[in-house]
Amino acid sequence: MIKKVFPILALCTFSSMIGMGVITPILPLYADQLGATGIWIGALYGGYAFSRAVFMPFMGRLSDRKGRKLFMVLGLLLQSLTAVAYIFSHNMPQLMAVRILHGLVSGITAPVARAWVGDIAPQGEEGKWMGYFNAAFATGFATGPLLGGFLTDRYNMTVTFAFMGGLNFVAFIAATFLYETGERKGKGPAQLSFRKMSDSGLFRGLFIYRTLYEVTMGGFMAFISIYCSVNLKMSTTLIGILLAVSLYSFSLLQILSGRIADRFNKRTMLLAGSLVDFTMLALIPLTGNFWYLLGLIIIRSIGSATAIPAESALSINLGRQFGMASTMAIFAIASSLGAGVGPILSGVFNDWGGIQWVFYFSGGAGFLGVILFSWLSRSRLAKTPLTTETSK
Repeated sequence: MIKKVFPILALCTFSSMIGMGVITPILPLYADQLGATGIWIGALYGGYAFSRAVFMPFMGRLSDRKGRKLFMVLGLLLQSLTAVAYIFSHNMPQLMAVRILHGLVSGITAPVARAWVGDIAPQGEEGKWMGYFNAAFATGFATGPLLGGFLTDRYNMTVTFAFMGGLNFVAFIAATFLYETGERKGKGPAQLSFRKMSDSGLFRGLFIYRTLYEVTMGGFMAFISIYCSVNLKMSTTLIGILLAVSLYSFSLLQILSGRIADRFNKRTMLLAGSLVDFTMLALIPLTGNFWYLLGLIIIRSIGSATAIPAESALSINLGRQFGMASTMAIFAIASSLGAGVGPILSGVFNDWGGIQWVFYFSGGAGFLGVILFSWLSRSRLAKTPLTTETSK
């Protein structure tokens, strides 16, 4: 079953994430042209993330009950329409309103796609298939900045926003060819209790880790373009290349590390990869040119690609107990909270001490997440492992 459904689902995700990624190198620069301060830029990313968090619990729970396809198709169609609204944003309040709307509609599909993979992944192969899915996700997002930087330099931002809408529409067309598998593993109790989920130390550890991981990513994505443009004098095309290489290396490595996560200790992989990731992030202000920065970011991608498939596999195991999409929605809320808070706090640090403090703060937040995950997951697993797979 997975070989029939997964290719279409991966195509939907790949195309949609290209559409999302094309604005990554230009959105902070566009906001800067409109006179945005660091806090405004942070709020632009934070508003998107917080609005996503509003919809995701409802969408995850509904898709556990009603099926996945309806929500995938509807969400991708709305994303394609919302993308066009960027073209008509000519000041910061308008741009903020579009970002909030974009966050709402993306919150429809975010937990559903991951839950679908969790539904159809064979027992014992969760890391493998989540590695493939994360690779499709990250490869699409990596291609986006490359195209976005080129289109903006060659044409203008209006063309880039229109291209984004077109790619999301392609993802919508692909989603219409999906069909319900009838497999919604771990539908969970009729009334999902967050308190019951939080009884698991592993769940608490993963929730905190996911939140703080996205704090680091939120600050990085919101300010890396500004750092490259202002401090290193890079063009948008070069910024796009930098982000693309980073994300391509991350996505390709996940295919290998996803298979490894099915055979080795997932918790150890998560901890080791995260330490590499966050160390490199904190060292970004010490780079003085494109090549040093590129090398550091590639090493960071290796660390992240080691940690994330292991984290995803652990999440699937929890989903089989508490309801797949419902659990994924809770973890997606953690992601959105982190992605919302991270850019805003990073904006505060940027305005207070300079852009280098964005990366010092982000690296520190990541280390805190590693420490808390290590403590909470160790105490829970030492008592009563959730499953054999989870305890690995």
